[in-house]
Amino acid sequence: MGYTEDLQKTAARHLWMANRDWTEMAETGGPTVAVEGKGLRVTDSDGNSWIDVNGGYISVGVGHGRVEIAEAAFEQAKKLSFMPAGTTTEATVRVAEKIASLAPGSLNRVFPVSGGSEATETALKIVRAYHGRRGQPGRYKVISREGSYHGATGGVYWLGTSAAGYREGFEPTQRGLLYAPQPNSYRCSLGGETPSECAVLCAEAVERLIVENGPETVAAVFAEPVAARACVVPGDEYWPMLREICDRYGVLLVADEIVTGFGQTGRMFAVEHWGAAPDVMAVAKGVVSTYLPFGAAIATDEVADVFAGKDNYLRHVFTAAGHPVCSAAALKNIEIIEDENLVRNAAEVGAYLKAQLETLKADHPIVGDVRGIGLMCAVELVSDRRTKEPFAPEMEVDSKVREKLRSRGLLLGASEGVIAIGPPLVITRADVDEIVHAIDLALWEIEGEMGIAGSV
Repeated sequence: MGYTEDLQKTAARHLWMANRDWTEMAETGGPTVAVEGKGLRVTDSDGNSWIDVNGGYISVGVGHGRVEIAEAAFEQAKKLSFMPAGTTTEATVRVAEKIASLAPGSLNRVFPVSGGSEATETALKIVRAYHGRRGQPGRYKVISREGSYHGATGGVYWLGTSAAGYREGFEPTQRGLLYAPQPNSYRCSLGGETPSECAVLCAEAVERLIVENGPETVAAVFAEPVAARACVVPGDEYWPMLREICDRYGVLLVADEIVTGFGQTGRMFAVEHWGAAPDVMAVAKGVVSTYLPFGAAIATDEVADVFAGKDNYLRHVFTAAGHPVCSAAALKNIEIIEDENLVRNAAEVGAYLKAQLETLKADHPIVGDVRGIGLMCAVELVSDRRTKEPFAPEMEVDSKVREKLRSRGLLLGASEGVIAIGPPLVITRADVDEIVHAIDLALWEIEGEMGIAGSV
């Protein structure tokens, strides 16, 4: 039995992969076993080279194979691999200091965690405990948005809404969760015909939820600056309005920057595009390029100070929170982002990526919309561009996209008809050309198989 076959058979017997069925995986000869990476490229156990278009889960910001991060982690592990209870380490202190120095507004207090779900879960506990500390324990309701995702732990799993069946079997839901419309101008549920109209209508909908449910019961609004799953970029009015609305009613504003943070949108943090600093911000992924598990919830001084004083601390902990090895890796990762001007590269190459994706509209009638900001872009596929009718699930367009792109060396797929593209910050224009060319060819092939004429 060969090396790859042995690994795949062992995986089929023992490995419970995220969102994968091991029986189907075994039948199709999976999973692909990655063994090495450099930049956007990875090599599998059979020696095949792939472009990891989204850098993991839109998370490997500095690209694969950065030896500097491995060395920083190794040096810390050699000195101290974990801290005694009740202590901290220099790496943990320094990374908290660095994150606070970069965060907008007065976001100065950093609670380190092990990843994105823990970061948003921590944010959720902070906002509810904050109101309780201030004598308003009745403020427990949380507003999030349809079509958003904030993590998979028990509290935040119910924030936002996801594809049908995603939460099946995990009911009942938590109480006090309210859902606002997503400011998606391509499919504005409130009838807005421009990004500005949709932004205003969706922000006003948040205010209505607060008023109708009683401001004295609402703790916070959770929102991604750019909704990652469908790459929804709100109109410019949206975030400033959210900030004003939350201030008006004493509601905390939480920005989920787990995907967007640390340069992905062409700013260090996406909220900077709109000058709206939140009260609490969750980060992960890009803060350490997922070389090791690390994330953080960051609170403003005004929020954090409520927890100061004897016996008033936030009763919350994770074993690996502030892990020194992960902290050292994150610190080195941020250093690379700054030293190599990767945020600027994301802005410049991101603009080129979006422009190249826009060219697909001219040749492909199934391309309904192209949207994006920085290195977060999306191509939405439709069966009828005029009506924006999506493809029926039985047509299996998502799986066809994945298969066609894999045949051209791209690790990239689609979800609910949307090809979301969030490459590492180190991407070049040449990489963009190769990726967009492969998408172009894949769409030609899909349209040909469906009998759809190719020019618009």
